[in-house]
Amino acid sequence: MEAVYAGTLGILMACGIYLLLRARTFSVVMGLALISYAVSLFLLGMGRLSTGRPPIIATGAQYADPLPQGLVLTAIVIGFAMTAFAVVLALRSLGITGSDHVDGREAGPARGEPPAAGTPGTPGTDTASGQ
Repeated sequence: MEAVYAGTLGILMACGIYLLLRARTFSVVMGLALISYAVSLFLLGMGRLSTGRPPIIATGAQYADPLPQGLVLTAIVIGFAMTAFAVVLALRSLGITGSDHVDGREAGPARGEPPAAGTPGTPGTDTASGQ
């Protein structure tokens, strides 16, 4: 069971990192959400949750530690707020720039690079002679 749990955490984290490195804002938001869920599951698993044991300390008895459960609940709330803020920020960026690319523009020449010679609309170039 622990191998399945560790594999699930690894897959969630790997998918989150993959989406985080994409060039579109929605993918980045989904990647952050997946990483948040993976961390929540990790914290929950570290609490050694067990069923049928009371959360009360008795002499010599094992108990379920309530601290990881409280941390996970807090992490879920913070993760939801972070995801909602990132979605609103991405929608605002899409409205301003007209693109959902993380740089605010589609793929093309980088800023600061001169346009290719003979590009129409470039000042100082003659498209007929290429100069």
